[in-house]
Amino acid sequence: MIKNMSDKPWDGRFTERTDRSVEVFTSSIDVDKRLYAYDIEGSIAHCRMLAQASIITDDESSQLIEGLGIIKREIQRGQFEFDHGLEDIHMHIETRLFQLVGKTAQKLHTARSRNDQVAVDIRMYLRDETRTVMSLLLVLQETLVTLAETHMSVIMPGYTHLQRAQPVLLSHHWMAYYEMFRRDFERFRDCHGRINVMPLGSAALAGTTYPIDRTVTAAYLDFPAISENSMDAVSDRDFMMEFMSCASICMVHFSRLSEEMILWSSSEFKFIDLPDSFATGSSIMPQKKNPDVPELVRGKTGRVFGNLMALLTLMKSLPMAYNRDMQEDKPPVFDTVDTLNACIDIYIRMLPLIHVHRKQMLDATLSGFINATDLADYLVMRGMTFREAHGCVGRAVNFALSRQKELHQLTLDELKSFSSVISGDVFAILTPEQMVNRRTSLGGTASKNVTQAIQNAKSRLEALKK
Repeated sequence: MIKNMSDKPWDGRFTERTDRSVEVFTSSIDVDKRLYAYDIEGSIAHCRMLAQASIITDDESSQLIEGLGIIKREIQRGQFEFDHGLEDIHMHIETRLFQLVGKTAQKLHTARSRNDQVAVDIRMYLRDETRTVMSLLLVLQETLVTLAETHMSVIMPGYTHLQRAQPVLLSHHWMAYYEMFRRDFERFRDCHGRINVMPLGSAALAGTTYPIDRTVTAAYLDFPAISENSMDAVSDRDFMMEFMSCASICMVHFSRLSEEMILWSSSEFKFIDLPDSFATGSSIMPQKKNPDVPELVRGKTGRVFGNLMALLTLMKSLPMAYNRDMQEDKPPVFDTVDTLNACIDIYIRMLPLIHVHRKQMLDATLSGFINATDLADYLVMRGMTFREAHGCVGRAVNFALSRQKELHQLTLDELKSFSSVISGDVFAILTPEQMVNRRTSLGGTASKNVTQAIQNAKSRLEALKK
């Protein structure tokens, strides 16, 4: 890029030119050029405020704003040349502005520093991306609620320790993930409030001597709050760490869902078939259908965790205020945003196409003594203490194992040998349908509960759209 300004904004202090290897090593343009639109938007707002405060003239403000508009269009069209010698997106824009409007461009940086400039850029970027994540999470929640409605009649084994435990509705299972992603949405919404604070006007670290009006700039940039300490404002990266923490928790939920998709689609479970369009095959084994999408999402979870740890480590020993180490804050944040958005999007696309094997799920509830707790509850309702009932059913299970039977396959006489309070009505409560629908406690898997949970979820989602 042809430059008509001094190569470096600090050129007056130095007697030697910056070594080219240092320029390349310290350059961040390959990363932060992603922020160009926010940098230009922030500069336009700053320029307007300077004019309103009579720090520059209206004429100068108009020239600068027009030039910044030209630069934005050049970058959008791919007509802008980037050069490591100019370090970052801020200096690229300022240098090109000098070429367009001359010496007036040198007034744009009045009353600000690259420290508060990058801080406002990344906040504007991250608040937009947080809103995008929240929008995608709403669609994902709607997808899960739709799946729950679709599978209201499907009964499957619920698991603890990856062992069959008690029967549940598949709808109840889908709604469990709805609750997880609902919490994720709420975390991002809370995080958004702390992101949406304007640092511009803090200058390098101590504020500025110019009579600026930060409320004017905040209004132009649609910030509802303004940072209250200039040192904190330029060195704060808590909002980035918080976003990445929210993203990491969200990815935990995706990883857990992915693990179940992988298990359920295996030959050992045969609960679901993943769509062919979201699976791959083997280069050597013709029969294979691999669950690559959930496996990759599970793998990308570690990547997002690593990004959070990178930023935490970066910030943990930095003194006030800005330090050049903080140039390294953007790669992990950008990668986390891209990874999280991609994972949410791919699941929104894949989940509705999953084929559920209803009979296989139901058949799995008929083995593994999944009705043992219900038999114990039956005994309790007939006067036995729960601990006595627990021991009684344990002995019945042991007896059934020796006969290679399930509890509901034992005869009435065999069951009565463990307790005289057992009568013929016991078999009715040991069916999967009865076991599910008798669990009516708030939050339980009974059909009426799940139906209500779905309605509640739909109402919440509808309200969030308004």
